[in-house]
Amino acid sequence: MEWLSAENVVAVGTAVIGVVASAVMVWYERRVPRRKRVGYRVQMDNPIGDDVRSGRANVRLGLFDETPGMSDATLVLLRIENDGSQSIAGDDYTSRERHGLTAVFTDRTIRGVSVTQPPGTDHLMDHFTPAAGLSYADGTLRIPRVPLNRGEHFKLLVLLSGGDVGCPIRIVGGIRDGEVRPNRSTTPDDQPPLFSRAARLITVLLTVCVVALALIVVLRDDSPPPIGCAQGTLTVTGSTAFEPVMRELADKYEQDCEGSTITVDAHGSTAGVRELDTAGRESKSGSPAVVAFSDGPKPGDFRQLSENRIAVSVFALVVNDDVPFKDLSLADVRRLYRGEIRNWKQLGGPDRRVVLVSRDANSGTRQVFQRRVLGRGEIANSSLDCVHKDDVTAPLVRCELDSTEQVLNTVAKLPGAIGYSELNSAVRHTGVHKIGLAGHTASVEDLEHGTSDYPYREIEYAYTYGDPPADSLASSFLAYISRGSGQDVVRTHGHLPCGTPVGLKICGAG
Repeated sequence: MEWLSAENVVAVGTAVIGVVASAVMVWYERRVPRRKRVGYRVQMDNPIGDDVRSGRANVRLGLFDETPGMSDATLVLLRIENDGSQSIAGDDYTSRERHGLTAVFTDRTIRGVSVTQPPGTDHLMDHFTPAAGLSYADGTLRIPRVPLNRGEHFKLLVLLSGGDVGCPIRIVGGIRDGEVRPNRSTTPDDQPPLFSRAARLITVLLTVCVVALALIVVLRDDSPPPIGCAQGTLTVTGSTAFEPVMRELADKYEQDCEGSTITVDAHGSTAGVRELDTAGRESKSGSPAVVAFSDGPKPGDFRQLSENRIAVSVFALVVNDDVPFKDLSLADVRRLYRGEIRNWKQLGGPDRRVVLVSRDANSGTRQVFQRRVLGRGEIANSSLDCVHKDDVTAPLVRCELDSTEQVLNTVAKLPGAIGYSELNSAVRHTGVHKIGLAGHTASVEDLEHGTSDYPYREIEYAYTYGDPPADSLASSFLAYISRGSGQDVVRTHGHLPCGTPVGLKICGAG
């Protein structure tokens, strides 16, 4: 197990932060007297007139102009609120006087006070009486012991003179098991913050950690590494139809296993088997680092080669898009490849000459086609360019190409052309379409579900010269393909792995 992986570090960090934050909050709640709290804030501090600070004459009307001493008057709106977690009773105020709190307006003189409260809190007004301690003198306003439920507030509109806007304003007093403190300035009737700055910081930090952990879990690659990673070099050769699978398998193995180098050199099933046999005979150190893939079993004269059944490959006949057929009987296919049908109109199609685009004699795809579909070999090659007959006595144009990709490109280019290919490559290629055989469609899914007797299929074999050492790259690579996550690569390319239950049955039957 990789203890220092990114997800483990984030997970442990998140857990530690959570535990520490919880412990700190518990300690804070037990040790710091904040469960009862009276907060206050100045919501308005305005001059009466144009500019009381500069000393210039103000524009005033009525009472403000007629009453002496109003040239430097200011209006202050003071909000007092219970923003703690518990209600505050009258005897929670710690003042020795009748009143509970004292508002001090530095350098200003109080000229009048008005008390307001929000709707639904009319009961608070009963506490604002001289008998309860409401009074003012000079710049000091005495506020009664007003009980406040959690979230309740009242406001004091104070008319002052003799000072400037912005002179300090503070409230003095104490709360048992609590505090009196200024809050940040807000517009009138705004609600105080629901969470403290520390709580918001902890919440943001924990959220970032959880999101980071979730992204790592979602984006990480859970594919298990190859079984028994091995270092060294390996050559993979053989089938061109299976070449796309071999290349992706090699790339993924190299990514997961440092120190391994796998070279893919595909040029036909039979050619690959022969290359492996030659390398084995020339090797002086046992089994060479070569694996040959073949569409179907090897010829009988290569007795030193050991087989590994990898997958069931499905192949398809393909025609140029101008040939409208979607299905052909086996009899018609055999007539085509015996040269008996030279024009598609003989089968009810368009007036197009038939062009047979085949693989060379080393091709496993061709050998499977001859064995599973034709029941015999194809007629002789008659053209090098797939367009003109080099043998004028030949019934039609038939050419042979070196790879599956060449076959597909040529069939797509030539009207009336027909060829064969590995299924997945045929489906993805433009300009051609596959045709069924005797009412059966080329489909890995139908084959896996047991609902198809489609004949053009074969087992894909991987051959080694003898049995390679258990700790060799060849053994590890084959194990990766047949039992490891390489099976997913085989499946994504349209092949049925032999390691699946249905694949075991088909591969075992041979």
